[in-house]
Amino acid sequence: MGKRNAVVVTHRRVRSSGNLVNEAVQQLQTDGFQVDIIDNIEAPEFGQGSQQVSDDTEIVIVLGGDGTILRAAELVKGTKVPILGVNTGHVGFLAEFESFQIGEAIRRVADHDYSIDERMLAHVDLWLPGVDEPISDWALNDMTLERYDRGKMIEVSVRVDDVEMSSFGCDGMIVSTPTGSTAYAFSVGGPIIWPDANSLQMVPIAAHALFARSLIIGPDSRFTLDVLDDSQSAGWICNDGRRQRLVPTGSRVVVRQSEDILRLARLSGVPFTQRLVSKFDLPVVGWREQHKPNQRGVGPGQSEGRR
Repeated sequence: MGKRNAVVVTHRRVRSSGNLVNEAVQQLQTDGFQVDIIDNIEAPEFGQGSQQVSDDTEIVIVLGGDGTILRAAELVKGTKVPILGVNTGHVGFLAEFESFQIGEAIRRVADHDYSIDERMLAHVDLWLPGVDEPISDWALNDMTLERYDRGKMIEVSVRVDDVEMSSFGCDGMIVSTPTGSTAYAFSVGGPIIWPDANSLQMVPIAAHALFARSLIIGPDSRFTLDVLDDSQSAGWICNDGRRQRLVPTGSRVVVRQSEDILRLARLSGVPFTQRLVSKFDLPVVGWREQHKPNQRGVGPGQSEGRR
């Protein structure tokens, strides 16, 4: 039987802070894998492709947080190679296991004991003034179009399927996938979208407008954002917090669903709802329920400690 190939993607800080990376590589090698380690993936320029893993790679194992998974996504974009995330960061929403479970995770990988969760990607076209062809890029989490001049607003026009809906000044706009709905879009008040919803959402950032709500569109629709010619500030576009560039006034950004998908390896059948409750530590029992009298007859103003 030939060698099986795996790529371990991590961060230099993780690699130098303990034995986790060495332990993972040694176990993979014991289980018959040829292992390559990548611990620093420089962000390519917006619209420029990045290096990809070889076609014979069986799996990419990420030891890090969500940011490291976004780096690893650039390695597998356009391939069928799945990513397995092992969280060594903070929230680790995209990760499947925590670092102390690395042994079980690799054993399951070696036994092909995992399923594939397909995540949609966003396709982003940036049309510069006077240019006939767009600069194309993509996003697993989100595309942000923000003001370049931090002291001024960016003036944008918003269209859905070529129908103009609104225009206003703001600090910026976020267009996110369902995967990215728990990231930047969530932090500015956007809704959480379940990963299988197959949709895109747009969330304004500090819009100076009476109507500046989040919008959610289906798989056949697209968002168009025009940076107005008389905008107080040029724009700055950034995909997944990595690939970025200046957006001059008069530019247009079109975001739609990509034909490509990203594959995440899943080792458990835990539903997204459970992951949401766990990662965000949601208060399953609300404060009103906590203050209700219990079934043993403790009345208002009493407690178990005073009986």
